[in-house]
Amino acid sequence: TVRRWLHDESGLDAVVCDALLAEETRPRTQRVGDGLLVILRGVNLNPGAQPEAMVSIRMWIEAERIITLRAMKLKATQDIRDRLAQGRGPGTPGDFVVALTGGLLDRVWPVIEALDDGVDAIESRVVEGGGRELRATLSDIRRRTILLRRFIAPQRDAIARAATETCSWLTDRHRNQLREASERITRFVEDLDAIRDRSAVMHEEMANIVSDQMNRTMRSEERRVGKECRSRW
Repeated sequence: TVRRWLHDESGLDAVVCDALLAEETRPRTQRVGDGLLVILRGVNLNPGAQPEAMVSIRMWIEAERIITLRAMKLKATQDIRDRLAQGRGPGTPGDFVVALTGGLLDRVWPVIEALDDGVDAIESRVVEGGGRELRATLSDIRRRTILLRRFIAPQRDAIARAATETCSWLTDRHRNQLREASERITRFVEDLDAIRDRSAVMHEEMANIVSDQMNRTMRSEERRVGKECRSRW
């Protein structure tokens, strides 16, 4: 099995093996000797899955070897496999890290854009008062945004950390590309924060509208009852 091979035959440090096999992971980068332990996440684009239920990919990268583990398929890794099969994939470990990071990020933006479009659509209907279905949709967007941000934010730090490492197989070009990827994630986090904040404001607005409608209904009912009482006397 993979577990036995890693511990008994791979020659990796036990700490690295345990990190690669851990059930729960968060994005991070750790240097061990001239190698890097890198754990990242990609949006889940598998059939029937929600994109924000992100897939963890754990990697051990050194000058002459790359080991990756994941529980589910990732489009970014499949892209690299396809390019390698065509003879135009990454040629060095540093190229691999940059290519994989870029592939993961390329698939995050459409998910964020869809969340933003969802908020825009709800915002245009807020003045109508919003029914229970609309409020449920907004709550779902807020939940998905928070979950996505939970893993995107530490991924920024993991990639930024990789950009500072001086492993022999990482060139200045690789480090510059990783820094750019980290900045790209910063923009993603800012977009997610904006979506979360707009959602919170709209949720409050809809609650106020519902409260105002209920108050008007109650006042109208009180006036009706008052008129009936006066007419009887």
